Amino acid sequence: MAKNFSEMTWKEFGLAFMVTNPGCSAEYRTGDWRSQRPIADKSKCIKCGVCYLSCPDGAINLAADGTYDFDYDHCKGCGICATECWTGCISMVEEEN
Repeated sequence: MAKNFSEMTWKEFGLAFMVTNPGCSAEYRTGDWRSQRPIADKSKCIKCGVCYLSCPDGAINLAADGTYDFDYDHCKGCGICATECWTGCISMVEEEN
């Protein structure tokens, strides 16, 4: 039985794969090709939200404690959040295989 598109990663799409029903990246796990991932030291976080506002993929969400969490299913590892973080609490680390 064929997988639903939302269950597939980009690696499973064959050559000449055609999207016949366009959607948005929220429907797909688009973060599986990143080479680095952001890690936050929440003890340094001042809850300013700059990382949240600067993320081009909307892959940062407000946590219950007022800090921010990364949505690794959609984070592409661009590092903008780490660059823009005022306190330097976000660092980029090598993605594990």
